[in-house]
Amino acid sequence: MPELKDKVEAIVGWLNEKKAENLAIYDFSRKISYTDFVIICEGQADLHVKAIGNYLLEKVKEYHFSLLSKEGIDYSHWILVDLGDVIIHIFLPETRKYYNIDEFISSYLQKIDDIETKDD
Repeated sequence: MPELKDKVEAIVGWLNEKKAENLAIYDFSRKISYTDFVIICEGQADLHVKAIGNYLLEKVKEYHFSLLSKEGIDYSHWILVDLGDVIIHIFLPETRKYYNIDEFISSYLQKIDDIETKDD
């Protein structure tokens, strides 16, 4: 099992490979017990969001990460992938803006900007 930082870096790398935009990483580890990190990103259109989500799920399976839940793949306005210690949200820009999730989270969590992706 990879270290948590390595896992987050791998996920960020996969999202970048599919050209996910406006990536934000939030550290929940000191605030709640059910997850450590939340990663939020966007796709340009519903097909892009779906492509990002499907690619992420392929990589999760390939790397044998535990998948607790996935939601929204069929509708592709907001996809949620729950890996337990990392939760990933993939939005259409207008859906992300509507729910204002970044402001909600950043009001009490520290945004992590310095996690770099690994080059394989």
